[in-house]
Amino acid sequence: MHLSETVQTGFYFLTPMLVFFPVIGLLINTIFGKRMSENQVGAIASIAAGATFVVSVLLAYSVSINHGELMRWQLAEWIHIGELKLDWTFRIDSLSATMMLVVSGVGTLIHIYAIGYMHEDVRFKHEEGRFNRFFIYLNLFIASMMILVSGDSYLMLFVGWEGVGLCSFLLIGFWFEMDTLARPSWANSDAAKKAFIVNRIGDFGFLIAGFLMFWHLGNSFQFDSVFEAAKNAPPEIIVAITLFMLVGVAGKSAQIPLYVWLPDAMAGPTPVSALIHAATMVTAGVYLITRSFPLYDLVHEAQNIVALVGAVTALFAATIAVGQYDIKKVLAYSTISQLGFMVAAVGMGAYVAGMFHLITHAFFKALLFLSAGSVILGVERGHHAHEHHDHHEEKPKKKLGKKKKEED
Repeated sequence: MHLSETVQTGFYFLTPMLVFFPVIGLLINTIFGKRMSENQVGAIASIAAGATFVVSVLLAYSVSINHGELMRWQLAEWIHIGELKLDWTFRIDSLSATMMLVVSGVGTLIHIYAIGYMHEDVRFKHEEGRFNRFFIYLNLFIASMMILVSGDSYLMLFVGWEGVGLCSFLLIGFWFEMDTLARPSWANSDAAKKAFIVNRIGDFGFLIAGFLMFWHLGNSFQFDSVFEAAKNAPPEIIVAITLFMLVGVAGKSAQIPLYVWLPDAMAGPTPVSALIHAATMVTAGVYLITRSFPLYDLVHEAQNIVALVGAVTALFAATIAVGQYDIKKVLAYSTISQLGFMVAAVGMGAYVAGMFHLITHAFFKALLFLSAGSVILGVERGHHAHEHHDHHEEKPKKKLGKKKKEED
């Protein structure tokens, strides 16, 4: 195929690379990481994420020249049991291309920031060996998120959904046996468990929605066949499916009552807070509702409940944020509030507005978290580093450091 033909028809043949590039990056770092320098490990992880972004740009270009036409790319046969025939198929349309650009674009920038941040963090905690592990997890996250947003069936989306849940657990509990000041503490590990368990509660709702869908909507999980079957299904079944799906959304996108894990998730290193808990993973629930809009459009009662949950969360979390002292917790509650706005928008049927807010929020909240990270490194670590050098000159700062400890 000549380049001129490809430019006119699209770069759809590159679709599997969305997942392969980050997987190749994490495999190289897993196998050879111990023998490489920190910069090399960080560069490989960042190049893998950057390559994913380039593929996303080419796919977005392909969607635009085909005027938003839906395109599928089948990679392999997957589950063929009885009437259930599911293939590992990627779905490229304007919604998935938008999500790919956000995830890989913001993700690449955070990878680059993390090289410098983790260089300082592992030295402060005298755990230089963990630098490599951090970037393996980050690449795994990008791969899982790409499966989530590009899958052509609810089951493939669920594989990515569980993958990002696993990465969230691994990264929140990255310093599982110590706190931010390298003192022995199990707080981070408790926060990771809390996130994992609350997300499992949400996933239980998602699974029930999946079972109902399979029984009542034509024995399929493929998006288009589910949406087609839903037109002739009894409304109460669609209400049940959409509301159980909302439970899954509440778990992943931190809506009332399952928002409790997100503020504690700030225990992870700051690049994790920026990547997972502000820019990408927590928006998976908003993506799920937007992707399922043909179901929600059939039942306005479910739409009203989604909008109400989002609106109440937006107000509730914003008021909690006002009373926080920890810099990252303020941003965490602000994130829950902003997610509430997105969920409220997609619940009202304003899908374009919800997705627009998702994109802008990904950038400004990631920047806020990364700024907070450099403040934490500069202020908190700065005081404690000086204490060791000169006790006499640093007395006022030492008190300030103690006060900070007590607040922590």
